[in-house]
Amino acid sequence: MKVMRTNFETLQVYKLAEKLADEVWTLARGWDRFAQDTLGKQIVRAADSIGANIAEGTGRGRFADNRRFVRTARGSLNETRHWLRRAHSRKLLSAEAIKRIKPIIDELSPKLNAYLQSIGDIPKTNADKDRRE
Repeated sequence: MKVMRTNFETLQVYKLAEKLADEVWTLARGWDRFAQDTLGKQIVRAADSIGANIAEGTGRGRFADNRRFVRTARGSLNETRHWLRRAHSRKLLSAEAIKRIKPIIDELSPKLNAYLQSIGDIPKTNADKDRRE
């Protein structure tokens, strides 16, 4: 059976989001039950949400909707960063884990911003004009 690919699956920003989510999943699976139930579930949901929002935005068919979902993906990336900070402060992350995850986040963040800027024509409204003046 041939697997059909959709547009979002070809995006580098989506592939990075998947890579981050998979790394986070692998990390959380190795934690004890308490850490998994508290911090682990939160961080996995946040990391998974990044790619899910990119995918959902591309399927909406409108530039404004896609931009809104990419902004939500940025929020989910920041939430993931928050949970990674908590995991680090609670001694749940090894130096090796940080070494694997940090470069992904460092690359994903600016790519999300660039992707947001690349989505369609942003119409100039009177409200935008008023803000500039």
